[in-house]
Amino acid sequence: MVTRMASTAQMLTVPAPDGDREVRISSPDREIWPGITKWDLASYVAAVGEPILRALGDRPVTLQRFPQGVGGEEFFSKNPPRGVPDYTRTVMCTYPSGRKHPQLVVDEIATAVWAVQMNTITFHPWPVRTANTDNPDELRIDLDPQPGRSFADIVTAAQALGELLRELDITPWVKTSGSRGLHVYARIAPEHEFLDVRHGVIAIARELERRLPELVTTAWWKEERGDKIFVDFNQANRDRTIASAYSPRPLEGAPVSMPVRWEDLESIAIADFTVRTVPGLLDDQGDAWAGLDDAVGDLGPALRMWEQDVASGLDEMPFPPEYPKMPGEPPRVQPSKKVAEHWDERGNRVEE
Repeated sequence: MVTRMASTAQMLTVPAPDGDREVRISSPDREIWPGITKWDLASYVAAVGEPILRALGDRPVTLQRFPQGVGGEEFFSKNPPRGVPDYTRTVMCTYPSGRKHPQLVVDEIATAVWAVQMNTITFHPWPVRTANTDNPDELRIDLDPQPGRSFADIVTAAQALGELLRELDITPWVKTSGSRGLHVYARIAPEHEFLDVRHGVIAIARELERRLPELVTTAWWKEERGDKIFVDFNQANRDRTIASAYSPRPLEGAPVSMPVRWEDLESIAIADFTVRTVPGLLDDQGDAWAGLDDAVGDLGPALRMWEQDVASGLDEMPFPPEYPKMPGEPPRVQPSKKVAEHWDERGNRVEE
């Protein structure tokens, strides 16, 4: 339902736990993408309410905001924006530096629509629930294609990853990134902290690389990846997030990060899924991730793979540059910039 407020704002009525809520959308005619307005974006979020809440609900969420639309300045909002509605809550999160501050929690669709009012395009939820923000309940693996790889190549890698996860008694779910890649998710029991989950992801990534050595890489440094598909293990770190399912992306054509069924993966095109098309597709086909919460896996087998790799001599992998130096981490030096005589055969710096 739409209620007009003078010529500069409109009220969007959305379902709430105890009835309906009205969310004020200012400058509704302002373009976010060419031909797609702020009102269109708010209406999209309302239309995909239940599925997007399945992705965002009960989680800390970082907002990717674009005050002038996709062609203008952007920033990531970890602290809740000013003017948070009284029906919206926050949760305290701890960051790699040890700092703590609250982040927004999207428990109902009115909060997501209000975030659009605050110029949010993309929602980036943490892989944790608010009851325990230190132990992830969601495994996320980002397949990041390097230039020159076709979408068919990425599908091949995703299918092999799905098969590997099933062997580990983890149920995989796949979605488009909204850009060029694919994301593979799984629910896991929240029994391990972030570092352990990251180690499980590294073990999975290494095994996938062993199975598809000409297609897949775990090389952190871009200069070592060639044209392969990078399995981004560092997305499993604390405070590293991925665009949620059903989240729009700030790219040409207003694409959406879209859950798909494994049996449909070979027949889709990323361009099929946009702010304009996804509500209708949901009406026709339903949510491909409707059963996600009912398929909780165990990270234990992946962690045993990690332990086997460590026993065979494979060490810790590099962390993102904003992280403090981590135990066992190799030097954060681009391989081409190393001076050979300053490093031993294990990649450790030799003190002079």
